[in-house]
Parts: sequence; C-alpha cells; structure tokens
Amino acid sequence: MGTARVAIVTSDMGLIHDIDLPLVLAGLRARGLEAEAVAWDADSVVWGDYHLAVIRSTWDYADRLDEFLTWADTTARVTHLANPASLVRWNSDKRYLLELAGRGVPVVPTRVLEPGDSCHESDFAHPHGVVVKPAVSVAARDTARYEPGRATDAVAHARALLAQGRAVMVQPYLRRIAEGERALVFVGGSFSHALRKGEVLTEPGVIDNSRAPHPDLVQHRPTEAELRTATAALAALPAAPTPLYARVDLALDDTGSPVLMELELIEPYLFLHTTAAGLEGLAEAVAAQARLTAR
Repeated sequence: MGTARVAIVTSDMGLIHDIDLPLVLAGLRARGLEAEAVAWDADSVVWGDYHLAVIRSTWDYADRLDEFLTWADTTARVTHLANPASLVRWNSDKRYLLELAGRGVPVVPTRVLEPGDSCHESDFAHPHGVVVKPAVSVAARDTARYEPGRATDAVAHARALLAQGRAVMVQPYLRRIAEGERALVFVGGSFSHALRKGEVLTEPGVIDNSRAPHPDLVQHRPTEAELRTATAALAALPAAPTPLYARVDLALDDTGSPVLMELELIEPYLFLHTTAAGLEGLAEAVAAQARLTAR
C-alpha cells in the first residue's frame, strides 16, 4: 500500500483564517500521510489523485451553493469525500430542522416562509421576540433578533430576504441563550469535546455580518440531557455513513431543556486549537479512513 494522500478542503478565506488548518495538516503528516490544504474551487485540481478529501473550511459555500454542491457530487465520484455529498446537500439548507423535529428531536420551534409567501406581523409575534434568518447561511449572516413590539422590523427583514428569492426561518428568541450556546463536537459518531460560546445576536434589530460567530469560548462539560439531545440529532440523520465529524449546537429553552439550534455537518469550526485530545482524535479518524481508502 502506498502513502495515503489526503486533501483538507478549504477556501481562500479558510487558507487565511482557519487556525485549525495547520494543526490538522501537522497531525496527519505526523501519522505518515501526505496531507495538503486545497481550496475547493482551485483550478486544475485532480481530486481523483487523493484517497480522501475532508471538507473543513469551505466558508464561502453558502454564497455559491449550487456550484459547491456540484463540486461535492463530482468530487465524490472520483474520491472518498467526508462528509458524504448526500449529507452535505441535506445539511446545506436549515430546513433540515423541520425534518429532525418530525423525527422527534427537540428542536427550537421553527417556521419557514418561502419566496412568494405573504408574511404578516402576526407571524412574528412572540412574548420574548423572534430571530429572523435565511435558510441558507453561515456564521449568522443576514440574521437578526427582534424584541417584542418590533414585529414591523422583523417583517421588513423577512420580506427583504424573500424578495431575493431566499427562504426565511422565524424562531422564537430563547432568553437563556445568554447562558451560552453549547457546541458539542463528535468524531466518527462518538463525543469528542464541547465548548460554550457567548451570545452572537447581542444587539436587537441589527444585521451585522462582521460579528464574531463564536465569541467568548470556554470549555464545557455537557450534561446528560445535552448529550442525549445531541445523540438523538445524529441518530435521526438520513441514511448515510456515520459522519466523520459533526458539531451539534444546542441552547436551553425556558424550562432549561436543551434544544437543537443547528446541526453542522459541512464545514463546522471544531475548535481543535483548544483541545489536544480533540485534535488527536480527528487526526486519527482521518488517518484511519484514508488508509482504508488507499488499500
């Protein structure tokens, strides 16, 4: 068996800003693999030359979704892609939350408005306010929360997104998000590590696409209820191989019960620079999968 070749798939943005990228490459090279960072849209890349392509920081995919999904399908035909193209496509639109809720996963209540739908202030009435976001987005882009009594502003936000041909999600604002959103990382289907991050939508009524997506990170030991909810979300995935990596983002509802905010399977930040064990676990999982495909 020759040396396994691995592409850690990134983007121009990721090559500059992904602080985990050099750590992953070093971990794979220490295990005897040929590993390199490759932008998903780079010219003249022969993806079939790699035994494994691992999507990591393709942080521009939401702005070029059709192109990215075509790349994933095409790449998966010539090499092993992680996560699988079918999961990438399914996870690229946050309407998957409705599907998971239908399978019994505790999910933040979510209503979806499609282009062409009418929307009224009554759609945005909630005693604690609402969050308005596009169904396809990363890092809370084009997202804002609105306090009670500001339904007119929430409607204007939603209508602007709908006018662009984008589906809109409306969710109640969870007051206990101030206690931190929990990010639980899984590798090969097993829990790896968790962090708690500060509130992102700190200023009501403001769309700020330059805000830090993961502020005030601290280590977090998940409760049994949080682990159960995260495990249930992964168990409810469409039929596919177990994801190589996943990040399950949870928050607490008014009763203190964890609910799913997002299930990140495409290019989630895994906070590997914060945990040597987490980094080692991912590198080992990638190396094992690459060696299998190189046989």
